[in-house]
Amino acid sequence: MSGMFKKDILTIKRGLATIHELQPWLILMMSISVAFEAVSPFINIYMSALVLDELAGGKNLKRLTALVMITICSNLVILLINWAFKHEINIKNALFGRYYEMTISKKILMMDYENVENPTTHTLRAKINEVGNMNGGGIWKLMSSFSELIKSIFTIVFSGILTYSVFTLNSNNVDNGLLSFIVSPASSIILLFMIATSVLFSMHINATVTKKMFVIINGFIPFNRIFGYYVREYIGSYHAGKDVRIYNEKNLIVKESMSLFGDVEKSLNQKSKIQRHYANLNTIASVFISTLVYIFVGVKALYGLFSVGSIVKYIGSINEFINGFSSFMNNLTALRANNEYLQVYFDFIDLHDVKYHGTLPIEKRNDNEYEIEFRNVSFKYPSSDVYVLKNVSLKLNIGERLSIVGMNGSGKTTFIKLLCRLYDPTEGKILLNDIDIKKYDYDEYISIFSVVFQDFKLFSFSLGQNVATSIKYDKDKVEACLAEAGLGERLKAMEKRLDTMIYKDFEETGVEISGGEAQKIAIARALYKDAPFIILDEPTAALDPIAEFEIYSRFNEIVGDKTAIYISHRLSSCRFCHDIAVFNQGEIIQRGSHDELIQDIDGKYHELWYAQAQYYDEKVANSVVPHS
Repeated sequence: MSGMFKKDILTIKRGLATIHELQPWLILMMSISVAFEAVSPFINIYMSALVLDELAGGKNLKRLTALVMITICSNLVILLINWAFKHEINIKNALFGRYYEMTISKKILMMDYENVENPTTHTLRAKINEVGNMNGGGIWKLMSSFSELIKSIFTIVFSGILTYSVFTLNSNNVDNGLLSFIVSPASSIILLFMIATSVLFSMHINATVTKKMFVIINGFIPFNRIFGYYVREYIGSYHAGKDVRIYNEKNLIVKESMSLFGDVEKSLNQKSKIQRHYANLNTIASVFISTLVYIFVGVKALYGLFSVGSIVKYIGSINEFINGFSSFMNNLTALRANNEYLQVYFDFIDLHDVKYHGTLPIEKRNDNEYEIEFRNVSFKYPSSDVYVLKNVSLKLNIGERLSIVGMNGSGKTTFIKLLCRLYDPTEGKILLNDIDIKKYDYDEYISIFSVVFQDFKLFSFSLGQNVATSIKYDKDKVEACLAEAGLGERLKAMEKRLDTMIYKDFEETGVEISGGEAQKIAIARALYKDAPFIILDEPTAALDPIAEFEIYSRFNEIVGDKTAIYISHRLSSCRFCHDIAVFNQGEIIQRGSHDELIQDIDGKYHELWYAQAQYYDEKVANSVVPHS
């Protein structure tokens, strides 16, 4: 129990440190604010006791007037101070929410790509959202419960100060056995002990119950993810609007969503049952303590140990004590139980990088003399026993054009992921100028590559920002890159030119671009980076073979003396390259020029070429006479 309690304290401490790091002084301001909230009712209780004593005693009008004015002014001052604090707290809370989300997003941006593709990462990210959406758990629950806990502590302290004398005022003039015991010092000690025991018991029971709640809430995550996808993402996206209507998908979406409610209803009933049990335990504890305290005070008041004002003071303070005590129990238990949810955030933030981070700088060469070598490289994805690449060896020198071809799933894209060090080889080495790429500074290493992936993404930003991937950019250079990529005429027709917003997600005047235009923008982005190595990883796979061939041929002309790698499962698109590597089932099974490879009638390249030739135009298909 002690080890578990220590772990809880450390988790809460780390959570508070996170809040302070993201929004300094927020916790302190919240604590000061709740301290004023806690003291406010005691001012009225204490001053009311003084007023009643004056009415029952001297009845001095000036003193009564002064007491009333003090009460009114004190409440007004506390109200104004607390309002000022609340105003600042609301602002800081809003800022904290933005910084908190940015911290999570920044973690995703900075983590190794291997973690980005790992399902565990997405599960943790989804849990953080679900915990916050379902019951305001995690970091948000820590803020609210800690704030209420501080308030309850102040309430207990203030009520303790005002009720201190009720425990110390005793009488030796009572002969009745039970009543004599109640007004004795021993009863005060026993009552305090029973309060402490009740607190510990309730904390233990509530922590056990809340752990069961955590398991139930985890069960909601798959439902919320699927339901959220349909309701918030899919049907909320104007991109899906056409398909929803043409294929009458509304019935499918409604039925699929409603079918998920069966198990969720059972879980909600179970959750409600546990919550009732949790509430009943706290109610029993509060009623039990309240009964003991009222008996304790009532008996002492019966024997005239207090003035009229003191009775009001004690009764009011005891009520505040009971409320504070109940709040203390609830929030202390909630803080400990919330650690389960808070830990989800820390597990996500603590995801460690899997790559070795080198420190060597990339040599800045004016001649761009770089040589890449794959030396006996094999690779299998994490949590998989299947090799996607097997014993791949390949050299590539600056200024060369390498075409990588093969069937879908032959390992072409995985090869590029390894080249760009999105993953590290399972076996073997990748060398840049005879040095293992792991030893280079990662950011410097990836700076030498411009890649247009098959699943490239454009953002709902301006056209210029999409090309430059920056807010500030060289406009002339961006326009030149767009012109080289074949989008020059389209750019001239845009009223806002480079300031034109892509898509309509954030701006009604945004431009919906075609798939071909998007590919040209992606190519312009690769050109703008001006890296020594440029890679096209089937970004035109959605186009017909002839259109793809034209884009690849045009791109081959504009890359100049840079090293270029072209990937396609369509052989015609890359036949202009003098060096072609044929991938099959994760291995390089052939390498050479088109003319050389087509002569091997038993080779894979020959098989693929003539299997695809029917889709090319006559000029392309007949450019090589088939071997008889």
